[in-house]
Amino acid sequence: MAVQLPNLALPTAFLGKLDPKARRSLLVALFTLLLLRGRIADLPQRALAKLRNVTSRPDISQEELAQALQQVYIDEPDGSKTLLVPHKGQISKVNIKPTPGAVIAQNAKHFPLVPASHKPNLDKTFLRQLFAILRIAFPSWHSKEALILVSHSFFLVLRTVLSVGVARLDGHIVRNLVSADSKGFAKGIGMWFLLAIPSTYTNSMIKHLQAKLSLRMRSRLTRYTDDIYLSSAPHLRYYRVALEGGLDDVDQYITSDIGAFCDALSGIYGNVLKPALDLVLFTSQLSRSLGIRGTAMLFLNYYITARILRAVTPAFGRLAAVEARLEGEYRAGMGRVGRESEEVAFYGGGLRERSILWRAYLRLIRHVNSIYKIRIAYEWTEDFVIKYLWSAAGYCLISIPVFFTRRRRHVGVQAHGPRPNEGVDNEVANRTETYISSRRLLLSLADAGGRLMYAYKDLLELAGLTTRLYTLLSTLHNLPPLPMPTPDPKSVVALRNVDIGVPSIAPVFLAAAEGESQANGNGHANGSAKGSGTVLVRGLSFELEPGEHLMITGSNGVGKTAIARVLAGLWAAQGGGVVSRPLGKEGVFVVPQRAYMVTGTLLDQIIYPDSYPQFAASGRTHEELMEILAAVNLAYLPAREGGWTTRKEWRDVLSGGEKQRMGMARVFYHRPKFAILDECTSAVSSDVEGRMYEHAKSLGITLITISLRPTLMRYHTQLLTVAGDGTGRWTLKRIGTAEERMDLDREIVSLEGRLADVEKWEARLKELERLLSVQELEA
Repeated sequence: MAVQLPNLALPTAFLGKLDPKARRSLLVALFTLLLLRGRIADLPQRALAKLRNVTSRPDISQEELAQALQQVYIDEPDGSKTLLVPHKGQISKVNIKPTPGAVIAQNAKHFPLVPASHKPNLDKTFLRQLFAILRIAFPSWHSKEALILVSHSFFLVLRTVLSVGVARLDGHIVRNLVSADSKGFAKGIGMWFLLAIPSTYTNSMIKHLQAKLSLRMRSRLTRYTDDIYLSSAPHLRYYRVALEGGLDDVDQYITSDIGAFCDALSGIYGNVLKPALDLVLFTSQLSRSLGIRGTAMLFLNYYITARILRAVTPAFGRLAAVEARLEGEYRAGMGRVGRESEEVAFYGGGLRERSILWRAYLRLIRHVNSIYKIRIAYEWTEDFVIKYLWSAAGYCLISIPVFFTRRRRHVGVQAHGPRPNEGVDNEVANRTETYISSRRLLLSLADAGGRLMYAYKDLLELAGLTTRLYTLLSTLHNLPPLPMPTPDPKSVVALRNVDIGVPSIAPVFLAAAEGESQANGNGHANGSAKGSGTVLVRGLSFELEPGEHLMITGSNGVGKTAIARVLAGLWAAQGGGVVSRPLGKEGVFVVPQRAYMVTGTLLDQIIYPDSYPQFAASGRTHEELMEILAAVNLAYLPAREGGWTTRKEWRDVLSGGEKQRMGMARVFYHRPKFAILDECTSAVSSDVEGRMYEHAKSLGITLITISLRPTLMRYHTQLLTVAGDGTGRWTLKRIGTAEERMDLDREIVSLEGRLADVEKWEARLKELERLLSVQELEA
């Protein structure tokens, strides 16, 4: 295509002044520029693409992704953990530092228990609870949360300052319009658009920082709550908070109430600080034009409004607390159906569960509807006072300078210019400017007052959420630790004169429920004391050395599993007895009857409670894991499920017998000194069960078995029988002794006596058959 140079050529006069060589060079440069104009236009895009290629890293492979999902985290030398989070084709690393025990102990004194009769309200108790929680949400003034709060405060103040500037600019624009000042009007419009840039940016940043502040506080509170809730021995708060602390539905507190509290608190901060600052600044600006009378009436309006709304405000804090509790009950019911779906399906209990859930839902809905009905009268009064009463008061306040404090003259607008020797009369324009500025300030003031009145209701709801969150944290902090077992140099498991009983509510919580004041504030002084619970076994004493296997038997409900809980350290020993056992999972490992399948891969099911980094650090191999699976007759699982890194909902994938055998595989993996097996092979066939017991003994594991199967007695040396008569009696016998042989002889004599009656039973059977045949012939 031919290029039309005349359209781009320089003027002829300018080219004529140049010599031929310069003119030729200029034309060549222009022609080259036209040829390269497309490439020159693409230079920024290509430079940006190259910059992205340099800075960006290639996406990770599927193997690296699987490795990160398997590893989950990296243990750091300082005790923290770095989480590996897949994100946009890369692995993001997030460092998580656990809360030190000293910090938890220091915070415990700020969380004394409150009486159960306490109702949420805006009082000193609410402020004390709020400040205690804020100590966790804002651990220091140089934390990220504090920095976000300062930034949020800065933009809130900036928005108030910009609002005052917008009000003045609005009045100035209208004044120029009334006085027909075109230059001033155009300048005002330009300033309006310039002022719109920081105003819109400020509004966006306020919303962004409010959401970010809520998220940071939620992360801080959730991490702290998880650290204290999922505590290890001797606290075990996640296990004991309901039984000894009397607090149910903890999942509702952690997953919902913390988020609701953070959202409410971050919103309250903006809804209180900004309107309060608006009231101060707008009132000071209005006082210049309203005078003393107008300012006095303005404060009188504040007082009347506050008195009216305070008189009609319901107890929103209590209503919010009750709503959160009912939400937790309904959520717990749905979770129960999800966990026990198979059992419910076997019984055909869908209709029954639906009625239970529907009843819980109706209780929630009735409460929510009652809140809506209560809000009708309140919101009607609130809207009337905020919108109409304040608007009428605003007009009256604006009229004071016009009717009372200024001269009422010069009400006309000069249309033909001033007379000779007379200045321009801009009284109407000035009055219009004052009116527009004052009206905008009054509208902003009414909006600020309305948000402050609305904030009172929000504060009451925040009080309810604060009480619930404080109840969770105070319960966790005041839950007394379990007594540690007495160390024994011989590494034996022993109970000496121990009463086995169901723990009751800790005394510190009983005192708080009765309204008694707690002098110590955290209840740790009475940590090991327990209330009067039901005693199942009295004065139990035995001692097991390595290699002496114990079998515990007895009828249902006599306390066999309770003995296992005391041995494992889940329950405290009662009656002043002493418990001795090795510490850690290397000392005593418990396999419950109901097998637990952790979220993760097939490999995670075997090494639980260890994690993959611990497995990798131990030097164990997949071949060893395969040998363990072969010992429990599960060698087919890796091939059937797709390998060691397969992630599934193993609770639903594995059968009951497979889950119980997986529990035994964990015993073989950890190889503890003592293993407590609580009916953990009830769904396993006898032959496989026998091989697993033999394998455990070959590994040097001392077995403490709770079972009703007589066939398991052969694998044990001692037999503990718990009586089922309610007296708490027990007997301990050594299997293979003369006493046991005497019992076996008695059983043999009894069986032989029954066998002697076989001939009589056969004769009677033939007689019955003959009588039946005769009756058939007669028929």
